[in-house]
Amino acid sequence: MIEQIQKANLFKSLHISGNPLILYNIWDVGGAKALQESGARAIATSSWSVAASHGYDDGEKLPFNLVIENSKRISSNVKLPVTIDLEGGYGKTPTELIKTVKKIIEAGAIGINFEDQIVGHKILYSIEEQSKRIKAVRQAAEQTSIPIFMNARTDLFLMKSDPNETDIEHAICRAAAYADAGADGFFVPGLKETKHIEKLCKYSPIPINIMILPTMISLSRLAELGVSRISYGPSPYHQVMDFLKRAAVSLHLQHEKIE
Repeated sequence: MIEQIQKANLFKSLHISGNPLILYNIWDVGGAKALQESGARAIATSSWSVAASHGYDDGEKLPFNLVIENSKRISSNVKLPVTIDLEGGYGKTPTELIKTVKKIIEAGAIGINFEDQIVGHKILYSIEEQSKRIKAVRQAAEQTSIPIFMNARTDLFLMKSDPNETDIEHAICRAAAYADAGADGFFVPGLKETKHIEKLCKYSPIPINIMILPTMISLSRLAELGVSRISYGPSPYHQVMDFLKRAAVSLHLQHEKIE
């Protein structure tokens, strides 16, 4: 437990505005070990990638027992802090959430991503409802004595292709409410406009996590805007699978020439 607490505290300290933690999301032990050998400071999973690697769709379609087993294998095979993408927490009520979060902590995690979209629906929990859910997650962590880093994710900008200032103000309100409820970070996948990122970083009471996209500005520019954490989501999985496909096609073509 002492080691897990130390990892949790270390992970939290790595979230620095202007010097962001870079997380190249993986899905299994092999990827975690490769990143550790590369000099990574922490390990983070992507729920989409973990689900796909097991043959499931994202959206809590992957059975929770497989989430736990995968988390245990990753955490026990690396020395780095491990944060797990827990989607909606595999539970709707505070009681259900307390049970699932305790299990993910027991599996060795020191952090989680916890989103505010209602699983299976393209709508968000209200700020009040999600705040209650965040409080339940924090309660679970306190009961285990592990100060997990709760990265509260909002899917607001995945639903808004062209967000306006009202949407940014809404996001700032969510960030403040989630912080009050016990969240440690605020994850805003889909947000990519420079001015919006800068404003959110300025007014959010907790560190901002941006998911990098191919068309976005550079890592250094995101750092200048005040971002504290940059993650890659499912893109590493797509890149690895694309490489595998290209390599296989090349081999097939060579075989056809031999024949």
